[in-house]
Amino acid sequence: MGYGNKHSVDHPEHFNNRELSWLGFNKRVLQEAIDERNPLLERLKFLAIFSSNLDEFFMVRVAGLKDQVKAGYDKPEETTAMTPKEQLMEISRYTHHLITLQDSLFTDSLKPHLHDAGIELLEMDEITHDHYNYLSNHFDEFIKPVLTPLAIDAYRPFPMLMNKSLNLAVTLESDGKKITAIVQVPAVLDRYISLPPVHHQDRCYVLLEDVITTFIHRLFNGNVVSTISPFRITRNADLTIHEEGAQDLLVEIEKELKKRKWGAAVRLEIKKGAIPEDDIDYLSNVMNLEKDDIFEVTGPIDYTFLTEFAKTLSEDRPDLVYKPTTSRLPLVLRGEENIFDTLQKRDIFFHHPYDSFQPIIDLMIAAAKDPNVLAIKQTLYRVSGDSPIIQALEEAAHNGKQVTVLVEIKARFDEENNIQWAKKLEKAGVHVIYGITGLKTHSKITLIVRQHHDEIQRFVHLGTGNYNDKTAKLYTDMGLLTAKRTFGEDATNFFNHLSGYSEKPDWHEFSTAPFEIRDTFLQLIQQEIEHQKVHGNGHIIAKMNSLTDKPIMLKLYEASNAGVRIDLIVRGICCLKPGIPGVSENITVRSILDRFLEHSRIYWFHQNGKEATFLSSADWMTRNMEKRIEVLFPVYDKGIKERIKKILLITLADNVKARIQQSDGNYEYVNVTKEDSPIQSQLIFTKDS
Repeated sequence: MGYGNKHSVDHPEHFNNRELSWLGFNKRVLQEAIDERNPLLERLKFLAIFSSNLDEFFMVRVAGLKDQVKAGYDKPEETTAMTPKEQLMEISRYTHHLITLQDSLFTDSLKPHLHDAGIELLEMDEITHDHYNYLSNHFDEFIKPVLTPLAIDAYRPFPMLMNKSLNLAVTLESDGKKITAIVQVPAVLDRYISLPPVHHQDRCYVLLEDVITTFIHRLFNGNVVSTISPFRITRNADLTIHEEGAQDLLVEIEKELKKRKWGAAVRLEIKKGAIPEDDIDYLSNVMNLEKDDIFEVTGPIDYTFLTEFAKTLSEDRPDLVYKPTTSRLPLVLRGEENIFDTLQKRDIFFHHPYDSFQPIIDLMIAAAKDPNVLAIKQTLYRVSGDSPIIQALEEAAHNGKQVTVLVEIKARFDEENNIQWAKKLEKAGVHVIYGITGLKTHSKITLIVRQHHDEIQRFVHLGTGNYNDKTAKLYTDMGLLTAKRTFGEDATNFFNHLSGYSEKPDWHEFSTAPFEIRDTFLQLIQQEIEHQKVHGNGHIIAKMNSLTDKPIMLKLYEASNAGVRIDLIVRGICCLKPGIPGVSENITVRSILDRFLEHSRIYWFHQNGKEATFLSSADWMTRNMEKRIEVLFPVYDKGIKERIKKILLITLADNVKARIQQSDGNYEYVNVTKEDSPIQSQLIFTKDS
């Protein structure tokens, strides 16, 4: 099937594999750690993010593929037709490549740059005699009491080591016999230890595991330590929840969370050259791992500690981090007018973090205190640890208002946090619901019902991101506040549908998943095809986190073949391949990674000059179309539409942080000449008033 045959668009060569595309995204995260235009400590953070991302990928995606292989499932996936085994082989190959890049970056670039900045992360053979004496005392006083050596013999089998824990396998000689023990590097202690400075300007550190390794013989008096092998295991952490048979979903999830730390091993990380082959074979056998599951590193095992390390260093070295930015208030909120009165006159748009998230918090606090507010309803997917939103909801309930909150307790890796919030809210008198069986509620929506004189007012907030005041400073998202009647009616019906047994409502403005968002998008793309046929001006701009949904991708290929110009801004996974003649030659795909995590979902359609603009909680992913409750909503205000379009056009013009996907699926930075002015979209949005 040649690329020029329009009937062959549904061919494996025309798509990227989901898992390999994700690894490509994480490689772009690693590029931010490589990019010397970023401040040094920010580069350390990007390396930590890369490492943390990879942990989660193995705990969920790789674990899922391994489960399929164990179950004998060998059906190819629907885009690239790769079987689970084939995917695992390619994932291993690609990940080994990324680990090599990671280690060389840390050793050859980041550590020398830290040295130049007067910051030393030392090996134990680099420390002074005074340092050694200091650490010897520190080990005895602060570290040794926390350590627990675990012998392995007939009476004490190999211990069930916790997920993501760093450990030392110790081989001992006693009475001519070789014996083995495990010493876990305590997660309760800081991973790095500060040393007295050698020079006035130097800050010196050593890693905790290196100190334990040096003095570990003190744990095994009467034995000779022959080898010490650092290793780390990653386990399957995906929850298996049988929702249909659960009498109480919260209790069911709490049970499963206890198992998460002890799932089947899916990855073994070891220190290159520090572990004998016999020990590697022993560890892989006891954990039931294959050779491809073992990853040798030359730098530290597990770079996630660099987040806290960079934070510690930044306290004294603000010159090595991003300059602080100030979020602004939208102009319409800079007066003294009550926000409810303002919303009766106009919609209010937010582009976070450039626009402050504080007005959303203030709105919730005002609603909790306002005696005229009768009810508050909200969906919560991920919230911060000390959420002011939660506090406002509790106060509203204490003040006698009807407060209903959907807490999504299946939000991956936030399950435990959300269960605690759910219990806390229930104790405060809030009606807490957990959603609909088999679906995650991913929509971001708040409804405030207020009585004003003899009428009922409804105020609605809709967003692309979570009600999380912490991540709102780190993620780019969009939100809309409106008092439009049709939005209020849709919001009312939406919450009644979630909390009761009513069938899906007939919406005025919303389009929702899992029932109709995909159909809405397919219709909108088809309309651009029709406009292209008649007027020759079909154009689509779509910005999202990930693109995996095959029906939408095939429709985009159809639109491309009809001549519709399609500009996609996809931060992460993108299974669509652009620029293939006869398939996707009118499609461009770019990914932007920068200081803030690009998270907003924007869908713009030219519509022969009418220009329809939509925001959503949903990506163009199959899971969002079929397995999540999502909301797609239109933007009508002319000024807001113009601002969103301007944001899209600036993003498309980015030539500093944008990477363009090539027709083979690889990404390359935008080509720029000496004559081109640098355009860094996030920097422009930060400065734009």
